[in-house]
Amino acid sequence: MQGWSHIIPTQRKIEYLNALLKVRFDTLDFGSFVSAKAIPQMADTRDVINGLDLNNTQTKLLAIIANQRGAEEAVKHNAIHYLGFPFSISETFQLRNTNSTINDSISTVNAILELCDRNNKELVVYLSMGFGNPYGDPYDESVVIHWTEWMVKAGIKTISIADTVGLAEPSLISSVLKSVIPAFPGVEIGVHLHSSQDNRKQKLEAAFEAGCARFDGAIKGIGGCPMAGDKLIGNMDTEFMVNYFKDAGIGLDLNNKQLEACSLLASKVFV
Repeated sequence: MQGWSHIIPTQRKIEYLNALLKVRFDTLDFGSFVSAKAIPQMADTRDVINGLDLNNTQTKLLAIIANQRGAEEAVKHNAIHYLGFPFSISETFQLRNTNSTINDSISTVNAILELCDRNNKELVVYLSMGFGNPYGDPYDESVVIHWTEWMVKAGIKTISIADTVGLAEPSLISSVLKSVIPAFPGVEIGVHLHSSQDNRKQKLEAAFEAGCARFDGAIKGIGGCPMAGDKLIGNMDTEFMVNYFKDAGIGLDLNNKQLEACSLLASKVFV
């Protein structure tokens, strides 16, 4: 929702998210405690969480935060399980996305970890620009490994490598994950892939065959990162992924009829 062109009413967000909670996804990224000036769509996250029905779901809530102030707000909510922090391995994008340098963000990660420990939350770190960047900042697999190792030593147990601007070639996705996943046993390494209909299968297949078992998606592939550029590059399509895993023989404990209902509802939410 964050980059959608017009404000979605709070009650409509609540209706949509409550429907998604019935699908039985492992985790639902439901909102962001970020600057309302930078991302106006997320200004009502506090109201949204108060409207969610968590009585009959095992789905864990994840809130995106971009700084310590956002984390301090997020940890006040008992319903939130995960805090998600975008840590860019591109200096240019870190400044663009969170208005801070990589060195500043190291301090932020440490501060957020302390908040999580005190408030029984878990921190998920997204390694933004994890498959390259368009800014000319230094990038190769060793950069990804370096920052993954730093996060692991800091105590992060879940890391999602993000194809923030949709640059990743399947061969690079495969190569990076085949290097990172075996190097950090016990750490959940996931991917946050952006794709078009033309390359989504190849990207998904590359990650899956490299041993990845955590995938981010969005219904109908809607959205992208509004701080990455003027044109949103779509998220990985959830329905497409579910069908792909089904064809691969992977059993997913999802309510498929509810997923279909959410797909129909999305057509009304994102208009």
